[in-house]
Parts: sequence; C-alpha cells; structure tokens
Amino acid sequence: MKVLVIGRVGQLGTELARQCPDDVEMTSLDLPEIDLTKPDMAAGIVADADTDLVINAAAYTAVDKAEEDEEIAALINGASPTAMAMAAAARALPFLHVSTDYVYDGEGTAPFAPDATTGPLGAYGRTKLDGDLGVIGAGGPHAILRTSWVFSAHGGNFVKTMLRLGRERDKLTIVSDQIGGPTAASDIAAALLQMADAYRAGNATDGIYHFSGAPDVSWADFAREIFRQAKIEVEVEDIPTIAYPTPATRPLNSRLDCATLRTAFGIKRPDWRESLAAVLKELGET
Repeated sequence: MKVLVIGRVGQLGTELARQCPDDVEMTSLDLPEIDLTKPDMAAGIVADADTDLVINAAAYTAVDKAEEDEEIAALINGASPTAMAMAAAARALPFLHVSTDYVYDGEGTAPFAPDATTGPLGAYGRTKLDGDLGVIGAGGPHAILRTSWVFSAHGGNFVKTMLRLGRERDKLTIVSDQIGGPTAASDIAAALLQMADAYRAGNATDGIYHFSGAPDVSWADFAREIFRQAKIEVEVEDIPTIAYPTPATRPLNSRLDCATLRTAFGIKRPDWRESLAAVLKELGET
C-alpha cells in the first residue's frame, strides 16, 4: 500500500514516519513541497500523487494566534483539507483527516460522542470544523479522527513545557477545571495506520471517530503525573480557567466518547500514563 502523508515535520507526521510498516510505501510532504495556504496547490498534489490513501496530519494549531490570524488558519485547517478531500474523492482514494475536541463547546461533563452537536468557542475550532465538514461534503471514502491534548518527544507540547518549568520553579499554578484525555502522537499514528490497513482490506467504515488517552484528567493532574514520573520536585497549585486568561477560550470539557472507534476498527483508548513513560524515556528524563 502506498500512503501520502500531509504534514511531515509535526508531532504526528514524525510518528507516522517512525511507525511506517515495511509493507507500506509512505511519502510525507511539508513545506516547501506543499503549501496549505494554497488550496489549489494542495488539491493538485493529491490529484497527481501515486498513492492509495491520504492522511492529513497537518494543521494550524496555534490556538491563541488563530484568534488574530483566522484567515490563514481557515486556509490550512478548512479550505485545503476540503480541496484535498475533493481531489481524493475524485479518485476514490480514502482520506484520513485528523481533527480536534475544540469543535465542541466544552459544556457539561459527559464525553462528547462523534455525532454530538458542535459549537466551537474560537477561531481554531471554527476552522477545524470547517475542514471536517469539507471532508464529509467531498463525498469520498473518509475517516475523521478527532483527538485531544497531543504530546510527544517532538516539537512544542505540554509535557515538554512542564519539564522545563518544573526545573525552573518551585511552584506552578495550573488549570484544574479543564478535563480531557492526553493523547500521545505515537498512539494517534498507530491508530491511523490501523485504520489505513482496514481501508486496504476493504472493511473500513467511513465517518467521524474519537480517539484520546485514558483516563480523563485535568491539566493540573496531568502535570503532577509528569513530575512524578520525571522525579521533579515542584508544587502544583490548582487554579480555575478564569484565573489564567488567554486570547482563545478553551473548552472546559474535552472528554471524548471513543466507543465507535473500537467498534469499527478495534482500536481502544490507550493509557496515556504508559505513553508518557515512553516519551519521558525518549527525552532522557527517566
């Protein structure tokens, strides 16, 4: 099977390349080969690619910056995925697209099911939802994988930030009323490759799916586990979201109901604490 990955250098693209099976020929593109601010260019690449399946692992993920840069975020997260999905649909190529919990409003405490009503709170969520809807509207074989709180040993993420701050300070104040499932990029990559294999075998079911690490936890308790495993002595003080204002509003409830992914593809939620241990080992922290 030949797989085209859009987004080579990010957390997910890095893990997809690392986990690529021997029987898969993977081509990964990023700037300057593909520019997602140019939807026509992106569509043309998919239209001409020698591939059996496309994975879109790229996104504009600077949540706060998107509030003032929504036009660019809309191109990368909305218009280009739509254009690529349309090009894939014209060739009947399966299109796997990675999305986010930010498409929901974060109300309540129940996990959001894939068919839950959407209600993004900011530009990032709005543009990602536009991409999701565009992929569905393209009409080709597709799977949208919404995930949350991504971390890895690569790039910038919460785990690496906590490791740095934990060594610089004796005490940290961290939000405790936002709840979600931390998800290792390595686990997302493994899930996508398993989904791709299902498409190759002809037994995949199109649709929106959720995938996040278990158990659900607050950012503050996520930080405590990072420090515990890394053996960093630092006090964590819980604070409410209102005490840490940011340009973009974050959802308080990022819990995702992942049941349909297990039913359709046999993929269950990974224990993020085990994935965290692997990331810390890779970073030389344990």
